[in-house]
Amino acid sequence: MEYPGSPQGEKGTVSPDYAALVDAQTWAFIQRVNAFYPPEAIGMPITKNREVYERTSRAFFAGYPEGVAAETSAIAAAGYSIPIRIYRPGQPSKAATVLYFHGGGFILGSLDSHDDICAELSAATGYTLVSVGYRLAPEHSHHETLDDVVAAFNWAAEAFSEPLVLVGESAGGTLAACLARQSRGHPRAPVGQVLIYPYLGGDMETGSYVAHADAPMLTTRDLRTYVATWTGGADVAADLRFMPLADDDFSGLPPTVIFSAECDPLSSDGKIYCERVRAAGGLAYQWEEHGLIHGYLRGRHMVDRARASFARIIHAIKAPSLSRAGLTRRG
Repeated sequence: MEYPGSPQGEKGTVSPDYAALVDAQTWAFIQRVNAFYPPEAIGMPITKNREVYERTSRAFFAGYPEGVAAETSAIAAAGYSIPIRIYRPGQPSKAATVLYFHGGGFILGSLDSHDDICAELSAATGYTLVSVGYRLAPEHSHHETLDDVVAAFNWAAEAFSEPLVLVGESAGGTLAACLARQSRGHPRAPVGQVLIYPYLGGDMETGSYVAHADAPMLTTRDLRTYVATWTGGADVAADLRFMPLADDDFSGLPPTVIFSAECDPLSSDGKIYCERVRAAGGLAYQWEEHGLIHGYLRGRHMVDRARASFARIIHAIKAPSLSRAGLTRRG
C-alpha cells in the first residue's frame, strides 16, 4: 500500500509527512471513505452530494448496542418542525441528558448519518441522548441553523430534568459552542460541552489551517467552501453569534473538552478556544489525537487510535466537570 508523502500545499507550503504521521489502519480507513465519498464530492450538486454522504454513512453503520432504543420525533417551532431522535439505554442514568449536533459542513448530515454513533454514545454513557436534525445550507441560512439549535435547547430544558451536556462534531461543534455562549445565564445552562474536531471560526491564514491545508479527509479549501455556503457568502468572521473565537468574553462557559485531530486544519481552533476559556477562569481541556484526521469518529471500529479516542470522548461526556474528568495527557 502506498501513502502520500509531502506534497506542495496551499501557497506553496510543504504539507507534513502524512506517510509518517498517519498509521496503516488510518490510511485504510481514509481509502475506504474515499471509495464511497471521494474528495471531489464537495463540488457535486448539493442533492447528489447528500446522497453520496448518506450512502457513505450507511456503509459504515455499525448497528445499535444491545438495549438501546430510539424514537424519532420532532420539535414544534415557529411554522416548521425540527426533527429529533431520542436514544435511551436500557437503564438510563439521571446524571445528565445529552444534546448532540451532527457534523457535515453545515450542508450535509442528518439523524440517519450519525445514527449508530449516537446509539453507541447513549449506551456507553448511560445517558438519554437527543440528536438534533437542524436545517442545512444552502436552502437555509446560518441564522435558521442556529435558531434550530437554540429551539432544541429550550425544548430540552423543559422536557428533561437532568443536567444538559452539549456534544457536537465538526460543524455540530460550531453550533454547540455557539449555543454554550448564547445560553450563559440560562437557569438550565449546560453543565458541560464536548466538542469533537470543531470549527470555531479561527483565522484561516494561520496555524493548522496553513500547516494542514491539504490534510487527508478535509482541506482548508474545503472549509472555505463549507463556511461560504453556510453563510451565503456573508462576512461573519467577526460575528460572535456564529464564530465562537470572535467573542472577547469567554467567561461563564461550561466546562469544556475538545478533541482535535493532529492532521486536521481545525486543530488550532480547539487549542485557542481552550486557552481563552482558561484565561477567563473557566475549565477547558484540549486533547489532540496523534496521527488522526478529520472525521475519524466513523473509523472507531477499524482504527485503534480512533477507538481509543472514542473511549475518551465517552469518558469526557460522563464527567463534564473537568475536575472529575481524569483526562491524562500522554507522556
